Amino acid sequence: MTDDPSAGWEAVAGQFAAIRSSVGSDIVRRWSVHLPAGGAILDIGCGTGVPIARTLTEQGFELYGIDASPTLLEAFRRNIPDARAACEPVESSRFFDRRFDGVVAIGLLFLLAGDRQRMVIRRVGHALRAGGRFLFTAPTQRCAWTDSLTGRSSLSLGEEEYDHLLIEAGLQRVGGYEDEGGNYYYDAVAR
Repeated sequence: MTDDPSAGWEAVAGQFAAIRSSVGSDIVRRWSVHLPAGGAILDIGCGTGVPIARTLTEQGFELYGIDASPTLLEAFRRNIPDARAACEPVESSRFFDRRFDGVVAIGLLFLLAGDRQRMVIRRVGHALRAGGRFLFTAPTQRCAWTDSLTGRSSLSLGEEEYDHLLIEAGLQRVGGYEDEGGNYYYDAVAR
């Protein structure tokens, strides 16, 4: 294990940017109708900003992005020039000192160790305004695998544990989505 804060993503940033498709943009568009017009959204693990942050800025939201890969964050800043962005590990991001109407974590949580996933969910719960929404992806079953792009370990805590962690963080799952690639999206609201 290395001390790479990007969990291997910096090494494959160019490859990732080249293959990232529009999967998830339709779901994010549908999810965002539950947020106040022009609201502030934090994209954790924002990557290049395409397609998720771009979809949200096209909907008129104020975007904040966190990514630990300098290369991916540089692309994010080019693609979403009006967004505020920070190159830092999500677990220690200063953006969690702010309040948001929405937080998205597409393709990120399961790349973190279990204790770090728990910490991030707690931090999201503290950063969301009452009624704010949290959308994140993870398999519904508890499972572990090796990420095909980075070669790093991935872990889904499973639907039951994610629901428990959301409740502990002051959130309640209100639904879910599945995209054309078979990815599951948890949708939770801050109580």
